[in-house]
Amino acid sequence: MKDVNLKAMMNIKDKFGVDVGYSDHTLGIEIPTAAVALGAKIIEKHITLDKTLEGTDHKVSLLPEEFKDMVEQIHNLEEAMGVIQGPREITQGEMINRENLAKSLVANSNIKKGEIISRSMVVTKSPGLGLQPNRLDDLIGKKALRDIKNNDYFYKSDRLFFKRDMQQLWNA
Repeated sequence: MKDVNLKAMMNIKDKFGVDVGYSDHTLGIEIPTAAVALGAKIIEKHITLDKTLEGTDHKVSLLPEEFKDMVEQIHNLEEAMGVIQGPREITQGEMINRENLAKSLVANSNIKKGEIISRSMVVTKSPGLGLQPNRLDDLIGKKALRDIKNNDYFYKSDRLFFKRDMQQLWNA
């Protein structure tokens, strides 16, 4: 395995600006699958009906069922790789997980219009229906321009209801 050096394929791709492939002579399907993950567009892998036949290629070749498994694994990998062009869209499964497993910023007490929001007024709770915890600094120290009830979620749109955000928008 130490002699495989799949990263050389990436060097060729970068240096010459061409699509690359990989000619595999290793046991199993891990290396050709990894080559695809690194950008190989073509895979050469020997197939045999009997690995005990004479010749060195038969030992590292795949039986028809193994070859089928390799192709399926590569297709699954290609599908899982997605695309890098354009904005990434959140999948339906991710949305369900976000709502069920993620956390939200929630008011820990009633907050009156005009009050400065302190850290003690905000808690993190499930599910992830509101503003995510990494946005805590967007709330702390700001003046609420609306009444917020205990256990109410803070939402992305709520950031526009805080004085500092309005000033930043006005000055932008």
